[in-house]
Amino acid sequence: MVRSELVVMTDHSSTEGSRDVLATAVRSLTGRPPVLVDARHFMTGGTGRITRADTADADTADAEPADAGAAGAGAAGGVLRLEVPAERIAVTAEAVLVYEVPPHRRRGFEAFQRLLRDHGARSLGTDAEAWRTATEKDLTVERFVRDGIPHMPTVTLSRPSPEAAAEAFDRLGGDVWARPTVGMGGSDVFHVTTGAQLAAAARHYAEAGTDWLIARDAANFTPDGRRHQYRVVVLDGRVVRTVEHVQANPDAPCNECRGAVSTLLEEGELPGGLAELAVAATKSLGLPLAGVDLAAENGGVVFEANVHPVFGSVGGLETVAVPYAAAHLGPR
Repeated sequence: MVRSELVVMTDHSSTEGSRDVLATAVRSLTGRPPVLVDARHFMTGGTGRITRADTADADTADAEPADAGAAGAGAAGGVLRLEVPAERIAVTAEAVLVYEVPPHRRRGFEAFQRLLRDHGARSLGTDAEAWRTATEKDLTVERFVRDGIPHMPTVTLSRPSPEAAAEAFDRLGGDVWARPTVGMGGSDVFHVTTGAQLAAAARHYAEAGTDWLIARDAANFTPDGRRHQYRVVVLDGRVVRTVEHVQANPDAPCNECRGAVSTLLEEGELPGGLAELAVAATKSLGLPLAGVDLAAENGGVVFEANVHPVFGSVGGLETVAVPYAAAHLGPR
């Protein structure tokens, strides 16, 4: 009998480090290491192949997904087989843990996600629509509006005229945060309070060829004037990790990689109502796992939800990686 393996599939060009943490989580749960597979082989143009273990029909990320009626057949008929001829990888997969796929690569991964779902893979990473809605922040805002998720008023801008950008800026009160519709880690995010800053942001996004958003500032300050917000990680409808970020620079994104100081909170330390808000935001986007960024000010508002929250330097293995890996071990 061929032994089934747990596969950890990430983009190996990423230096974030989640892959190693997930591998440690799998070893702690199963007593053996997972098979590490580069997700790029299963993106558009890649040569990775997927089959159900009980068939000989192979699909690649370029293939048209199977009929939706086939969903779940893999779970009934057996485990999956993943092959990467270029790396001589051929593995019978009990489950596929997908993580650390950068936002700008996710559209190229969607066809394979649909194949995973159609083949009945045991995986939390098969919902391409949910990934796209969370990744493309204009779609996130649309979903939050639809579902009544509290967030700061936001306007999406696509190569706007100076007059259109200025009108949106004024309508939002002249104190906004600008960000690209697709990004990560606080890159290309600007606090805009003047017309000159708005024009500079518009030029920046025009040169990058990207759409962008401006959102009213949440005035999320501590009593001593520092920015603060929370990252609440939700898995299967329950909060598994809460971190408070405090940023001394009020004009910088409140991200750890941008200088914010992070503190892991104990259960019960999150202000009332924010845990429920994080769960509601995750449900709105259709994600089984999300790192929800939110603030207590303005009655509690959500900034965004991250498909693959970084595990962090303290407690990420125990609070997120192990529960996430464990969720792939039982029947789905």
